[in-house]
Amino acid sequence: MGAQKRPARVKLVFGILAKDKKLFDCAEEFFVKEFGQIDYRSPCLLFNYTDYYKEEMGHPLKRRFISFEKLIPPQGLPGIKLKTNLIEKKTSQKQKRLINIDPGYINDSKFILATTKDYFHRIYLGKGMYAEVALYWKKDGFQAFDWTYPDYRTKEYRDILNKIREGYVKERKTFHNQGG
Repeated sequence: MGAQKRPARVKLVFGILAKDKKLFDCAEEFFVKEFGQIDYRSPCLLFNYTDYYKEEMGHPLKRRFISFEKLIPPQGLPGIKLKTNLIEKKTSQKQKRLINIDPGYINDSKFILATTKDYFHRIYLGKGMYAEVALYWKKDGFQAFDWTYPDYRTKEYRDILNKIREGYVKERKTFHNQGG
């Protein structure tokens, strides 16, 4: 029988989609107040993997990833997704989102995304939210599953997430070496 233990804290990551750079800046201001300092910010990348958001959000869309210095407990993800949904709603115009915020986290072995949609590979977390293991860590980098979204399968996205994971691993080692 295994002993219960508290899960390790994880690295909070947001994948943000928007057309207007001002929306990235506005969202980031809120995030800093809510979650602390940003420790990684990717460049804005062209998002051309699907037309799913085109009618609602316009075109061309950009994606940016950010992560935060402060590690979070993994069980905090549903509450974070509720907050990002609220930002999406508050910035909407005429019932259409102008920004899409995908919160998730990275730990040693995986990249998790929060979602409101259930499916066979998603686990219910509570508060109407599910977790999807979008990528898994193997030897030298994140790897995709059959269900991984096309953009998250790309080398460009995985390189960014690998870099964020690298920072997380260093941070965990420092924390552990300091008696944490």
